[in-house]
Amino acid sequence: MALSKLLKLAVTALLALKTQASDNGLAITPQMGWDNWNAFGCDVSEDLLLGTAQKIVDYGLRDLGYHYVILDDCWSVGRSDNGTLMPNSTRFPNGMGHVADRLHSMNLGFGMYSSAGTLTCARYPASLGYEEQDAKTFASWGVDYLKYDNCYNEGQSGTPQITYNRYKKMGDALNATGRPILYSLCNWGEDYPWKWAQTISNSWRMSGDVFDYFDRADPRCPCSGDEGYNCALPGFHCSVMNILNKLSSFADKGIPGAWNDLDMLEVGNGGMTDDEYKSHFSMWAAVKSPLIMGNDIRVMTPQALSILSNPAVLAISQDPAGSSAFQRWRYLVNSTDSDGQGEIQMWSGALDNGDYVVVLLNAANSDMMMNATLADIFIDNGPGGTAPEIKQSWDVYDLWANRMSDEVAGSIINGTGMANATNTTDSTMSMQYNATETSYADGLASNNTALYGNMTTTVKAMGTLTANVPKHGVAMYRLRPQAPATQKRDEL
Repeated sequence: MALSKLLKLAVTALLALKTQASDNGLAITPQMGWDNWNAFGCDVSEDLLLGTAQKIVDYGLRDLGYHYVILDDCWSVGRSDNGTLMPNSTRFPNGMGHVADRLHSMNLGFGMYSSAGTLTCARYPASLGYEEQDAKTFASWGVDYLKYDNCYNEGQSGTPQITYNRYKKMGDALNATGRPILYSLCNWGEDYPWKWAQTISNSWRMSGDVFDYFDRADPRCPCSGDEGYNCALPGFHCSVMNILNKLSSFADKGIPGAWNDLDMLEVGNGGMTDDEYKSHFSMWAAVKSPLIMGNDIRVMTPQALSILSNPAVLAISQDPAGSSAFQRWRYLVNSTDSDGQGEIQMWSGALDNGDYVVVLLNAANSDMMMNATLADIFIDNGPGGTAPEIKQSWDVYDLWANRMSDEVAGSIINGTGMANATNTTDSTMSMQYNATETSYADGLASNNTALYGNMTTTVKAMGTLTANVPKHGVAMYRLRPQAPATQKRDEL
């Protein structure tokens, strides 16, 4: 049997084992959706969820894969006499079952929030000690997703075993309901969830809470990016670069069905530049974090919509291999910003069809000419320039070249554009990709150009990929192996 066929069979077997391990078959690629917390905090209501859901549909975001509408903290008023969680009837006058039904009628999933403690982070009743009862309640409401936090945990943390046991109780309770409910752990990276959470959950937060900073240090996020593996106090108000650098040492721990979660997207919340938001979105996609929008969709800017709607970047996130890109090098530079930060990085990783993703990340305070040698890109396949891949040429596809224009994005927002067009290979329509009609896996297999960006150059064998990368920006590429030219036989 050919080696390539054996490898495919091995991958299939691993995927099957993973589905069995997580016990729900969900999140085979990183989950996508929207959560209210970053933009609204406790200001939640039925109208907010359903109004946002309608915009997700209208703007074509549902058809790009943003499936879950997640209600975060502050929705409850306590427990009834029999211990059942009760929603706030002023904010949710028709009940949670009604919200779920409405979302399901839009072909969206309903996400709910609780905590593995006695109280949620906003000090509402939580689920520690009520796991079975609350899981049954969530299932009866038609919930499809549970974000499960870590506040007020009664000191039940400090070792991986203690925290594993506490979170496993809710995982078992959800599975026992018979309803497939995606289980998203939010324990901020305490007790190394990347070591143990794969068998009980679909994702786990690996750091403190993200904030709308690119690289600003904040004392409330006390661990630097270099302390990610042994962070005693994860904190909150963590920047994009802080979280990304923390991940770099264990990016491999995410697998199909169970993902490292770098926290929600801040794209569109207004605290970063357009290039910084592109970097944020590109890196979350490259390392296979769940892509959960955290902005106010109802006042979406054209720039934010065009970032969140880029199908060529989403195809990296949703690639069937489910393999993260890895940091190949990182250098501190003298070009520092007002926060004293300045560095450049290169990440690369294998994709399902033999392609590779390469990201040049410029976190310096000025535009930088950056280089990535094939030897560095393929270093996992042979150190010191011995990888066989460097002996062939690679076509380079720019994944941001076909970004939706502000005019087109604005027309979609204003209701005069077309956000749900049929898939096409015309690059001018690349922003309209519909993953509900054709999955990313099928689109990639059929070479749908919307998913591949725009070919810009070729890197010859033993060569170097070069790009001028803007301040706090990225250059993101898909490398495709160039077919060898047919050799003619010498005439006698």
